[in-house]
Amino acid sequence: MKNPSIASLWKAFVEDHPEYSNMQEPPAGYFGATEEVANTCAELAQNGQKKCTSHSLIGLQQRGESLPKIGDLNIVTDFNGYAHCIIRTTKVRLKPFFSISPEYARLEGEGDGSLEYWKRVHWEYYTQELEPFGKVPRESMIVVCEEFETLYERP
Repeated sequence: MKNPSIASLWKAFVEDHPEYSNMQEPPAGYFGATEEVANTCAELAQNGQKKCTSHSLIGLQQRGESLPKIGDLNIVTDFNGYAHCIIRTTKVRLKPFFSISPEYARLEGEGDGSLEYWKRVHWEYYTQELEPFGKVPRESMIVVCEEFETLYERP
């Protein structure tokens, strides 16, 4: 069952931004795979510290999901589905894992903001994500680097 906070947040956003009134409610979901990560990332996105997320191309393909596109809207929730904010995709780039820059790692806004932290936690995440498909992460794997802006925070 969808958390009612999602519809409530979308309704408040559309009231403040009537130019979106003809748009359907965007998809809602959380970042990461654990409750701790999801809840932390929801807060980081809500306060504007988290400005990007990093999908594995293999994972998206295996789940039959589309690549993010510039202009996409998403409602960010915590692990329990409570809506925190609405984000809009501003940039999408495909890059090999080994080429992620320190600047990009800082944009992700998590942990200490270092490239070392980014690589460690994303390697762990991609390992868990790809295991059910019989795949493993590689340094050469393609990462979908999705940058976004926070359009609306829960009032």
